[in-house]
Amino acid sequence: MADFKAFCKRKNIEISARRYGIDALGAMAQGLFCSLLIGTIIKTLGTQLGVAVLSDVGSYAMGVSGPAMAVAIGYALKADPMVLFSLAAVGAAANAEGGAGGPLAVLLIAIVAAECGKLVSKETKVDILVTPAVTILVGVALARLIAPPIGAAARAFGALIDSATKLQPFWMGIAVSVLVGVALTLPISSAAICQVLGLTGLAGGAALAGCCAQMVGFAVISFRENRWGGLVSQGLGTSMLQMPNIVRNPRVWIAPIVTGAITGPVATCLFRLEMNGAPINAGMGTCGLCGPIGVWTGWLSPSEAAAARGATATVPGAMDWLGLALVSVVLPAVLCPLIHALCRSLGWVRDGDLKLN
Repeated sequence: MADFKAFCKRKNIEISARRYGIDALGAMAQGLFCSLLIGTIIKTLGTQLGVAVLSDVGSYAMGVSGPAMAVAIGYALKADPMVLFSLAAVGAAANAEGGAGGPLAVLLIAIVAAECGKLVSKETKVDILVTPAVTILVGVALARLIAPPIGAAARAFGALIDSATKLQPFWMGIAVSVLVGVALTLPISSAAICQVLGLTGLAGGAALAGCCAQMVGFAVISFRENRWGGLVSQGLGTSMLQMPNIVRNPRVWIAPIVTGAITGPVATCLFRLEMNGAPINAGMGTCGLCGPIGVWTGWLSPSEAAAARGATATVPGAMDWLGLALVSVVLPAVLCPLIHALCRSLGWVRDGDLKLN
């Protein structure tokens, strides 16, 4: 056992929740962003502007989401080059076989394939044959074996959340908004979670509300400490930047969380705000304005995941635009500072608690 542990250490194989649940998951979200998400945005712009070349570029980017995710995961696992490049085939197979649960299948299968490839990498004189063969054979075999059930399970769970939100929009609006918003600020990927579960419709709208509450909320309440740089980096980047401050004083998280608990049911009950764009957009919040853009693209042309649940193209009215603006930006920018001021008056939060390094 000691020899095996030493061998794994030499191969940089670390079996831990952080390596697989944070590093790999976060990298997978980046792979999704650099393929499916940016491709969706470019394709939508091309379609709306009538520029065919942009639509083609977007389609190409969307088509390589599986390989992009797998290679990103391999990079996070510090895979050797031969393993890393071989993961492109693994990602394509896992994403295709997994269907709606493709991202989850890619995550699990790419991790196993990458670690198996790392085990044999540079251990033989014919490494150029052995390493890619082992990586690809293990990955594709697993894709054929477990990706379809993973996809079915992900679809079923996502459909359950969608149905529950329709039946109980108030309580599920709170739950989905708060949980996805918290996931966005934690060092895990809310975008990947939404993509895996295929969160669209009202559930996707609630997820968007929670993410925007975190990003816009933290950006506004920390303006005193971080000024314009902090406003942009958190409001258009990520609220994850506040994690060190949250660890030091968890009470700084109260205002964004409570704000999400308010805006979630506002989205689901008052405005019936639906996210029918790509599910990943539901977990992006205002990062690059991907969340609001996802709502807009869902109005014009619902994603495959949304269409499968009955979504159809609509012409947005004044209430739709008002709901999107209020839930995404206005309410978080107003409510979060008010709740934060209460926390400050109670002595729970002090000056400097939200200062970014």
